[in-house]
Amino acid sequence: FVMVEMVDEVQVEYYDSNTQRSIPKQDWVDQANRDTDPDYLESDTERRKGLQQGFKANMGTLKR
Repeated sequence: FVMVEMVDEVQVEYYDSNTQRSIPKQDWVDQANRDTDPDYLESDTERRKGLQQGFKANMGTLKR
């Protein structure tokens, strides 16, 4: 499972199920998010883990 966030065709964030971590790909995105919420990476990673589980459940439903 991979999530990529893009802004104006530039990758700004990345998450995959192997590392289970949100990774900012642009310094300005990382700084803007940390200015808003110092725990942003941790909370974003947890949110994406939840999205990953939801996607997995949906795929199981579709397979049936």
